Amino acid sequence: MATVVAFHAHPDDEVLLTGGTLARLAAEGHRVVIVTACSVPPGGVGARGSERLDQLRDSAAVLGAARVVHLGYADSGHGPVVYPDPPDAVRFVRADPDEAAARLADVLREEKADLLLSYDPRGGYGHRDHLKVHEVGARAADLTGVRVLEATAPRELVTLLFGAMRLLRLVVRYDSAEVNNSFTPRASITHRISVRRYARQKRDALAAHTTYTSSTGRSARLARLAIALPVPVLGLVLGREWFAEPGVSARAVSRDVLKQPG
Repeated sequence: MATVVAFHAHPDDEVLLTGGTLARLAAEGHRVVIVTACSVPPGGVGARGSERLDQLRDSAAVLGAARVVHLGYADSGHGPVVYPDPPDAVRFVRADPDEAAARLADVLREEKADLLLSYDPRGGYGHRDHLKVHEVGARAADLTGVRVLEATAPRELVTLLFGAMRLLRLVVRYDSAEVNNSFTPRASITHRISVRRYARQKRDALAAHTTYTSSTGRSARLARLAIALPVPVLGLVLGREWFAEPGVSARAVSRDVLKQPG
């Protein structure tokens, strides 16, 4: 059996990017550990951060994860303003990359991890904390020699979905240039994982993040829509998750994160 460490920026990201994969790994008997960099919301205080971590633990239990670790940083936000640091934490974007990587590397060594799930070089859609996860994850992998897969999605599919959602008025405004350069081109994706059987766990884990799903942002509105879908429909919509393995050819696509393509 393998030990897989999933490194994420914020509570809720573990569901949105890798929830089905983590549930599948746990169901197959592997040890799953979720590491999150951030807790305190932008402009928020410690109590809210504690609330988010409690919700992360509830989500992790639904997915079957054995352990949750918080690296101790605060959210940096996605807008033009980076809020001042809260009293007891540093905004992740301001964190020293080597220090953050050392904290993650300690977890990888302690767990004797076989695989690290991190983010693609674009941080998905370019959130500053997601970009930092990619940087810190890559440095921690260099320190420990652990194999890395970068959670992502096919850029072509993301562009198509945003266009369709705009037509349906599920989103009103978005930066088309940002969307068209987000995530990873399909030709570079090395792993495509079927997670339809774990749609219920993915939905219930997302629903555990009530601080996120009750917020007013665009992604939160889409999350509420996903939670409201019948499980079979959700399985059709969110039944696949994607990863890219750095330095590995994507000529063949693996359907198991524990196996390389080919």
